[in-house]
Amino acid sequence: MSPGQHIMVVDDEPAARDMVGDYLKMHGFRVTLCDGAASLRQAIQSDRPDLVVLDLNMPEEDGLSVIRDLKRRMPVPVIMLTATASPVDRIVGLELGADDYLAKPCELRELLARIRSVLRRAVAPAQAPGQIGQRETVRFGTKTLDLTAHVLRDDAGDEHALTSSEFNLLKAFAENPRRVLSRDKLLDLAGARDPDAFDRAIDVRITRIRKKIEPDPDTPAFIKTVRGAGYMFMPDGEKR
Repeated sequence: MSPGQHIMVVDDEPAARDMVGDYLKMHGFRVTLCDGAASLRQAIQSDRPDLVVLDLNMPEEDGLSVIRDLKRRMPVPVIMLTATASPVDRIVGLELGADDYLAKPCELRELLARIRSVLRRAVAPAQAPGQIGQRETVRFGTKTLDLTAHVLRDDAGDEHALTSSEFNLLKAFAENPRRVLSRDKLLDLAGARDPDAFDRAIDVRITRIRKKIEPDPDTPAFIKTVRGAGYMFMPDGEKR
């Protein structure tokens, strides 16, 4: 953890918001407390966060709408907190770019561990010695992954936002071309293990990635599904 990393906590319940904020401050984070979507948007205009902890169930504007808007503005990691959201809501949240989720009321030590894990992935070293070597970029379909800057670029040089888990998945594929990687293996390689055993979470992340890199996401040529086994990165898009 870097000193003074900035966390924005968004929750309409004052007691829960203050409790989380005080705990994170006690562990060295700089914290901004927001009571809803409007105050979050106002806060990010003047001070960009390193991570947002977001309650999904808010009366003013639901958290899924907030995630959608936030991800359009900046590639900031988001951890969802949910007391009543269905599995469908969690899937949609992941599809919109959330990096993790935790049920409310949450154990503060677990929330702290999740925050540290997501932040580590967001600033993880771009290269693994002996695996990618000295390459700084890897071509993925219509885009190029910059392993140093942690960004995805198109041929015009425009950047396309990646969540930390998306970047780590692409990096895992880059290190293991033409190898079948199971869902469990990908979750481990990407540091995206879901302690609640949300079985299809990896499929959601792969779907998001395909929309960004595949010429035709409905008929993927670069990240192939290997039925019953997992996924395989085909650098040249060849058929398996």
